[in-house]
Amino acid sequence: MFKKIIIVVLVLVSLGIMAFKSSSEEGVGVKKIAETGIYEPFVVLELFTSQGCSSCPSADVLLDQMKKKYKKEVIALSYHVDYWNYIGWEDPFSKKEFVTKQSFYNYKFRNRSNYTPQLVVNGKEHFVGSNASKMYAKVNAYKGVKAPNKVSVSNTIIKDGKVFFDFTVLGDIKNKQLKTILVLDQRTTYVKRGENSNRTLKNSNIVVAQKLEILAMEKGKSYIDIPAIVTNNEAIQLILLIEDDLNDITGATKVALER
Repeated sequence: MFKKIIIVVLVLVSLGIMAFKSSSEEGVGVKKIAETGIYEPFVVLELFTSQGCSSCPSADVLLDQMKKKYKKEVIALSYHVDYWNYIGWEDPFSKKEFVTKQSFYNYKFRNRSNYTPQLVVNGKEHFVGSNASKMYAKVNAYKGVKAPNKVSVSNTIIKDGKVFFDFTVLGDIKNKQLKTILVLDQRTTYVKRGENSNRTLKNSNIVVAQKLEILAMEKGKSYIDIPAIVTNNEAIQLILLIEDDLNDITGATKVALER
């Protein structure tokens, strides 16, 4: 079974909310799937996972399968949360900021709690990340929906521990933001303690850094730091997402980085 944990108090305070309403496992999307768009479809799969959760390895494997099967359409992102670290194993990729991100999603979906493995599609709806039939159904649905924005990357340069790049965004950018993400292709870890004690886990599509900027212009230059956890011989990807003020993802692209 998937694992649940109560949403952090931070979200309740920051959003001024006294209580959440009940909802189904799929959540309540703010917008319907068939949002008006004219650009090439994409599918962003955001998995909230942890090396300390015994329910997560199957979801990790499924996410990687989807990325490989739908190479063109799918952008796979694994956010490692830290709320399972207390049971004896500290996930080296876990960050508190990813828990905050997950909590905002669950506020948006009117879902009472964070849980792992949780899978969010294009920022619009969620379900248990190990549910293969639902995963295939949602990918096939979203990959047929035109996007409101198109984002492209050029002139990528790695220098002094940073990735520099130019970007261009097509479509309406009012109330939109640019999210830059670095993804580690994969890493194998021997887990010594916790629910996955004495297991060797291969994690893929690991988010190791992200940066958020308000979109003021359709074209610009930016950069993101490569964190120390990434070694020089490991493959990484640069991901750019366009998000609206409701955290729906309206545009996306991915670029493999040469090092």
